[in-house]
Amino acid sequence: MIKQRQTLSANIGGVLMGSDHPIVIQSMTNTPTRNIADTIAQIKELADAGSELVRITVNDMEAADAVPEIIKTLRKDGYKTPIIGDFHYNGHILLTKQKECARLLDKYRINPGNVGKGEKHDDNFAQMIQVAIDNNKPVRIGVNWGSLDQDLFTQMMAENAALSKPKSFKEVVINAMVESAISNTEMAIKLGQPKDKIIVSVKMSEIQDMLKAYQTLAAKTDYILHLGLTEAGANVKGIASSAAALAILLQQGIGNTIRVSLTPEPGVPRSREVEVCTNLLQTMDFRYFRPTVTSCPGCGRTDSDYFVHLAKDVNDHIDEMIQKWRVTYPGIEQLKIAVMGCVVNGPGESKYANIGISLPGIRETPTAPVYIDGKLHCTLKGDHITEEFMALLENYIKTRYGKAVTV
Repeated sequence: MIKQRQTLSANIGGVLMGSDHPIVIQSMTNTPTRNIADTIAQIKELADAGSELVRITVNDMEAADAVPEIIKTLRKDGYKTPIIGDFHYNGHILLTKQKECARLLDKYRINPGNVGKGEKHDDNFAQMIQVAIDNNKPVRIGVNWGSLDQDLFTQMMAENAALSKPKSFKEVVINAMVESAISNTEMAIKLGQPKDKIIVSVKMSEIQDMLKAYQTLAAKTDYILHLGLTEAGANVKGIASSAAALAILLQQGIGNTIRVSLTPEPGVPRSREVEVCTNLLQTMDFRYFRPTVTSCPGCGRTDSDYFVHLAKDVNDHIDEMIQKWRVTYPGIEQLKIAVMGCVVNGPGESKYANIGISLPGIRETPTAPVYIDGKLHCTLKGDHITEEFMALLENYIKTRYGKAVTV
């Protein structure tokens, strides 16, 4: 685990973050919050996928009025996932008028770029912070390039233009992002919001700019940081760019909570962004959520696609059983399985895993050696390799992890 730079810690509805606590996964619904049934269903989907914090839009009084019923229903149904209210433009009005909404939300997200201009900014911002103080709630000061405080940005651009060696446009943008985050956080602290109840983010859509903004902010402060590449895009592009941005910062010890923001795709569940987060943290050995399956990509040596189907069968079996396994077999998340397609790397990867199988490639003997804890356990052959390997896997799980269960 990379040592995190931020030394503060916060409690968001029972979820601890910051300091030495694990990196926390956050997601956000895309349902109209006033649609109570759909919003509850999506929160449950995200929570079931592993999201530890879920943010919902609170954009008008209908949404604010829906929040109490949403949260009460979730708690009645056994979901303890903290719910965050996302406020823009009119948050000071909604939080003040809908007191039950303010009381039941676990955190408020405040975007300092759109709470008002000039004195209205300070007054509206102060009003939201006071509600947070009165309800003992943490807040996130969430700066976003797409809605950066234009008064601050204009001022910094003018100051830059007056320099003998002006900085580039991007440098000014990044500096304005960091300045907005710091100045608004300092304002919140002066108003009485405890420092350990403040989370900060400086989200941008370009990876290098986003990295520089967070690196600069982390070097100047010890605030708890929420990471995200905003407007990352869809499909492979969104996943790749988000993973690249978050991984670099996390490896540097920057960041305490993360979100992957993917453009929705027809037929793809909203929980995909949570799946990306869990896989990112697990592949970096920061946290574990399910057994890991190492499988090869195939090459000219793998004339059979048997290993492809077996790898899929193993992953599907894990997805089907993981909820039950977590209860029955504590520690199952760190199990390593290998499904390989030829003799080049097959035995080595199989020996490295807790349990692994090396299927035959071109011109290899049509047998599949199985290794358990680094040693050759048996050799499978014939038409029932999948069933036999699955049985060995299940037996290994029961033998190794079943001992941890107390009756």
